[in-house]
Amino acid sequence: MYPVALCVALLQQLGGALVQPPVAARADTARRASIYVRPLASLLVPGSGQLLAGQDRGAVYLAAEVYLLSRYFQLDHFATQEARHYQDLAFDVARRTFQPTRRDTVFEYYEQMERFVESGAYDADTGGAFVPESDTRTYNGSVWLLARRTFWADPNVPPDPTSPQYWNALQFYQARAVSENFQWSWRQHSLEHGVFRDYMRRSDNAFRRAQGQIGLLLANHLVSAIDALISARMSAAAGRTAELRTAIGIGGRTQVRFSVSF
Repeated sequence: MYPVALCVALLQQLGGALVQPPVAARADTARRASIYVRPLASLLVPGSGQLLAGQDRGAVYLAAEVYLLSRYFQLDHFATQEARHYQDLAFDVARRTFQPTRRDTVFEYYEQMERFVESGAYDADTGGAFVPESDTRTYNGSVWLLARRTFWADPNVPPDPTSPQYWNALQFYQARAVSENFQWSWRQHSLEHGVFRDYMRRSDNAFRRAQGQIGLLLANHLVSAIDALISARMSAAAGRTAELRTAIGIGGRTQVRFSVSF
């Protein structure tokens, strides 16, 4: 019985050793996992990983985040405000003659209002037949010209009105031309048209600059996370608190300093 009991005890010890990893292995796994805590914190909130490690430069990342966010909201608000101005001006001046229903539309519509003085008629025939606008100086006239050039053999010679070429051109025009509710005319309002262009330019520039702030925000998150990851890995490799510093000195010289605490 004694040899049997001894074998059972040895098997239990071996089984326990196989099921439970050594303390050193568990500690190494925990240490490796902790390396990514600070980088993940910096990826979510720039500078937080550096501040967790007691590194002062984390405040720089955090201040940059606050500035870029405030700048983005400022530019976005200004762009939206200028957009309201040119939309109101277009409705009150260029569209008022046609007694339209107040409805907003896509930005490309206002771009065409900037380019063309008039939209032109949607249907140039007041009778029962549908006749597209032919004046190429207007927006609808330019659309009809493009349709004729696309589907007709000769844009100046109309095919049979019942032919597929004619109907394809007509459908192209009807899908892209400005309908009655969105017609406009800046004729005899050249001053207001100039102000409209200024509003559009300022709004578009502000929107573009706001998008640029988003790119800088993403870069701030990535740089802060990479900085925290490098610092954490160096600390883990050295077994002590390590820090990497970069600085630009006089004359544009870049200095890189690596310090390890003892």
